[in-house]
Amino acid sequence: MDRVWHSSITQGYEGSTLSSLSRKTVAWAAGAVLAVGGGTAGIVIATQGGGQPTAGGTAAVAAAAKPPPFDLVSVSPVALSQTAGARAVDGAGTIVVTYNQPIPASAPLPTLSPATAGTWRRSGDVAIFTPAQGYPAGTHVTVTAAGLGDSRSRSESSSFKTASYSTVRLQEILAQLGYLPLTWTPAAGAAVPGPSAAAQLAAAYAPPAGTFQWKGGYPAQLRSFWSQGEANTLDRGAITGFEADHELPIDGAAGATVWNALLAAAAKDHRNTHGYSYAIASKGSPERLTIWHNSKQVFSSLANTGIPAAPTADGTFPVYEKLPFQIMSGTNPDGSHYADPVEWVSYFDGGDAVHYFDRGSYGWPQSLGCVELPYSAAKQAYPYLPYGTLVTVE
Repeated sequence: MDRVWHSSITQGYEGSTLSSLSRKTVAWAAGAVLAVGGGTAGIVIATQGGGQPTAGGTAAVAAAAKPPPFDLVSVSPVALSQTAGARAVDGAGTIVVTYNQPIPASAPLPTLSPATAGTWRRSGDVAIFTPAQGYPAGTHVTVTAAGLGDSRSRSESSSFKTASYSTVRLQEILAQLGYLPLTWTPAAGAAVPGPSAAAQLAAAYAPPAGTFQWKGGYPAQLRSFWSQGEANTLDRGAITGFEADHELPIDGAAGATVWNALLAAAAKDHRNTHGYSYAIASKGSPERLTIWHNSKQVFSSLANTGIPAAPTADGTFPVYEKLPFQIMSGTNPDGSHYADPVEWVSYFDGGDAVHYFDRGSYGWPQSLGCVELPYSAAKQAYPYLPYGTLVTVE
C-alpha cells in the first residue's frame, strides 16, 4: 500500500510547483492524503507521522488551496421572446442571480432598479427574487450584484426589458367583460386569474388557454374583422368602448394606461353595461342604416349618405364621440360655409357622423359625408350606437 501511494504522489509532482520537494519529503508524503476541491484543484497534505513538509511546499499548497474570488455568473429572468439579441422577459416571473460559489451570509443580496415589491432568498449559489406583483410591460430593469471580488468591493449589473402584454389576453379580457361579440371559455384545468392583481399581471404575459365562440344574431361580415392573437378592427372598437366607459383618452389602442385599467377591471369583473352593437350604413337604393344590438336587429331606417363631391368613405369605423346636440359647421363644396344645428350625433370617421338632419326625403345621397336620419329615427338609434360601436359603410 505504501508503494502505491509513493508512486501516485511522485507522478503528481512531475512538472508541478511541488517538483522542488526533496526525495525525503516525497517519502514522508507516502502516508499523506490527496484532496481535490470541487471547484478548485488544490492539494492538501495531512501528515501521518512526525515529518514536516519543506517551507517551499507549504507556500505552494497554500496558494493552490486559496478559494476563488466571489463572483457573478449569470442573471436569468424568464425570456418570452428574443429578437436582435434583446430579450423580452416575463415581468411577473422570478429573477435568479447565480454566483460561482455558495453565497456567504455576509454578502449583500442583489438590488433591482426600478425597485418593486417582493422577496429575495438565498439557495446555495443562487439568489432568487419572487415579485409580489411584478413589472409592467416595456419596463427596463437593472439587476446589480454587489460585494464581488477578493475585497468584496466590486459590483456588476445586468439589464433586461419586460415583454409586451399578450394580445390573446387582451382579447380574453375584452370578451369576458362584454366588449366583443364573442365569449371566452377557459380550458379545463387552466389557471384563470381572479381578483389577484399579481395573477392578472402574470396572465397578461402568459394567458391561460381557452376558446372563443361567436355570439349569434349578427351579420356574417362582422366575423371578417376578427383575428385571434392579432390586432384587428373588432379589438379597436372594443378598446374604444372600454376607454369611454373608464373615462380614458379615446384612441382605440391598448397602451399602458388602457392595460392598467383593463387588468383592474378584470380583477373586479367590471363588465360592459351597454351591450354590444354593430351598424351597417348601406349605399344601396334606397340607402338605409341598420343596427344590431345584443345579437338582435333592433333598428332600420332610411338614411342619406354623402354626395359625389363629398362621399361617405367605405370602411368600418368605431363610434368615438357622441353629442345629443351640436352646431355642425364646415365648408360646402362650392366654398360657402355652413353652421347647422343637428341632434343625436354619433361620430365614427373623422367628421362623419350618424345624426338627425332635416331633409324633405331620405334614402339617397344628400349629405356632405354624414349618415343623416329623420328626427325620430335618429333619437331611437342614438342609444344603440354606444362608444366603440363598429359602423360599416358599404
